[in-house]
Amino acid sequence: MESITLDDLDRCLVHALQVDGRAPFGRIAAVLGVSDQTVARRYRRMRSAGVLRVIGAVDGMRMGYTSWAIRLQCAPDATGAIAAALARRPDTFWVHLLSGGTEIACGTRSRTGEERDALLLQHLPRTGRVVSVSAHSLLHLFMGGPASWPGVTALSAGQIERLRPGPPVHDGEPVVLDDGDQALLDALSVDGRTGHAELAAVTGWSESTVRRRMDRLEASGALYYDIDILPESLGFKVEARLWMSVRAADLAATGAALARHEEVSFAAATTGATNLMAALVCRDDQDLYRYLTERVGTLEGVGHLETAPVIRTIKRAGAVLKP
Repeated sequence: MESITLDDLDRCLVHALQVDGRAPFGRIAAVLGVSDQTVARRYRRMRSAGVLRVIGAVDGMRMGYTSWAIRLQCAPDATGAIAAALARRPDTFWVHLLSGGTEIACGTRSRTGEERDALLLQHLPRTGRVVSVSAHSLLHLFMGGPASWPGVTALSAGQIERLRPGPPVHDGEPVVLDDGDQALLDALSVDGRTGHAELAAVTGWSESTVRRRMDRLEASGALYYDIDILPESLGFKVEARLWMSVRAADLAATGAALARHEEVSFAAATTGATNLMAALVCRDDQDLYRYLTERVGTLEGVGHLETAPVIRTIKRAGAVLKP
């Protein structure tokens, strides 16, 4: 992975793609006041360096899927291999090595109870060198998914409005995915800007069918676009996971407060001994300390608090790219 420094124009482009991941480069260029070629060149540079990509993602809660946060304690010599195996699964996301490298944290999404049970009750317990497994069902999402992390903000309110796509029109009918949809979503999870012609080849549909199906999935809320961005490229050098025990009466308000913090890229209410978890993105260790003591520490209802620094990220929201 190439190390590159992002300037103000790069940051504006990143924010523009967060607003509309499939916006034509011409429209982005007009909003940013530069040429189409400049926007395309900047995007290709960040994409090829592994700093940024646009992904198409499924809103599992909208589709009725079950999502889980999993923590695994592993033997030190096996953690990397187990994390890599988890990252290759299509039902996992945000696979991290934590603390001293003996703990893995990841999220999973299951379409059926059978898929959930296969992973939680069969595959993980039988994986050699896994010392313990804990799984927490995600009950409510405060930040993450279609709600984008505010740490990339670089555009003015006017620029955002010029880029924001129009509200989708949904007919109210439930969306049921078939094999063609899954092929479409798999391709978009690798590159959310994949062209309609290429998507037609992948699905076996015509380009017009691809367009109509994408419009329907987007309108239903089943499909949305996000960015996979290396926080370090934006000056955020420390990531951590946070687990909290919060009084039930304060859970909704505390989760909503976390969602307003720019340091929080993900926050959800969960089952388990800790009922609120978050992913933090901070500029450095001192920034993390200030956040924990001055912001989280002042929230009402927070009792037990546990943090773990992210040592390495194996997989983010999108599919793992093949070498």
